[in-house]
Parts: sequence; C-alpha cells; structure tokens
Amino acid sequence: MAVTDQPQRYGKKPGWSQLTAINTAKLLTIVLLLVLAVLMGVQGMRQAIYLSLHISYCSWWLLEQWLFPERRQQLFKERVGLVEFGLALLFVGVLYSLPGLLAFLNPVPIVPATVALALVLFSFGSLINTSADIQKTTAKAMGAGLVSDGIWRRVRHVNYLGDLLRYLSFAVVAGTGWAYLVPGMVLLIYLQRIGVKEKQMGAKYPQFSDYQKRSSRLLPGIW
Repeated sequence: MAVTDQPQRYGKKPGWSQLTAINTAKLLTIVLLLVLAVLMGVQGMRQAIYLSLHISYCSWWLLEQWLFPERRQQLFKERVGLVEFGLALLFVGVLYSLPGLLAFLNPVPIVPATVALALVLFSFGSLINTSADIQKTTAKAMGAGLVSDGIWRRVRHVNYLGDLLRYLSFAVVAGTGWAYLVPGMVLLIYLQRIGVKEKQMGAKYPQFSDYQKRSSRLLPGIW
C-alpha cells in the first residue's frame, strides 16, 4: 500500500493536528523575539520585561503539555493541512509577536506604574489560566462531567479570561495603541468559541442551565 494511503487505513486525515501547528507557532514566536533582541538590542527595561513575559508565556504553554500529557489528548485535536498550518504560523507565530516589535520600536522609557500594571495582569492571568486548566484536567481524569466549582464557579470560561489578561500585559508593556490589536483579535476569537461552547455544553449537560444562572460567561458580574 502506498504511503499516502496510510492515513485512511488508520482512520486519520493527512496533515498535522492543530496542536502541533500551534506549538510550532509558539516556538516561532520565541525565535522572532530573540531575533529582535539580537538585531535591535535590549535598550531598556521595556524590552527586557517584554521578552521575559512573552517568552515565559510561550515556554509555559509547551512545558504544560510535557508536565500534563493528558492535556495533549484534549487540546486542538482536529487535523490541518499545509495551508492551515502556514496560517497558524503566520497568525499565532508572527502576528502575535507584533506587540514585541512595537516594544522594541518604542524609545520612551517605561515607567514603574506601567511595569506594576503589566506584572499584575500577567501574574493573575497566568495563575487563573493555569489553575483552570489543571483543575479541569484533573476533574476529567477522575470522571467528572460538568466542571462548575472551584475557579470555574463564577466564570464559565475563566481560562479565556486568564489568557486575555496575559495578552493585555504584553500590550501594556509595548506602550502603543497598535499593540492592543492582538488582545482585541484574541477576544474576538474567544467570543466565537464561547458561543460554540455554550451551545455544546447546554446540549451535553442537563445542569448547565443552572450553572448559567449563577455565573458569567467571561467577565465576573458583567457578562
């Protein structure tokens, strides 16, 4: 049998998983940020802080899958072809690096208040997102159905909230309005996913309607 026939034989579509594409894009982001540091130089605290935050974020994304291999079985399992793989590299790898480029182009020294705000956003965002992922992964491994307690008690998509806070921290460090395009685009993507997930969970879990009444979608007490 020809090699090209093997995916059909094993019930898989040809190509890569979405997770592989995203992981490659995260690695590309790290490379691009390091290239910026080499070519443009780290001139001050703005660039140093940006590098530490964004590279830490990408590194943790990859490290989390090694520490919790069961996460790989839950994340982005759909198959993608060459075009979709390339788009992931362009969008997640290159475009998401835009605030980093703007941080290196910004000659204005970063002030302590901006540093403090960025660190608070990044720290709480990382804590919220990681706690939510670990709680859900553990609960699912133990056979739980709808996870609606703990950090998920008040916000139904709290992992998205944590991720948005981290992307906001990158824009804050960059210090220009254009940098907020990235968290804005991430927000639009998450709003679309929230709509899909709400319908899926409503159809899958009978208790979801009660969960909706006592929780918010994304912003606690607001929406």
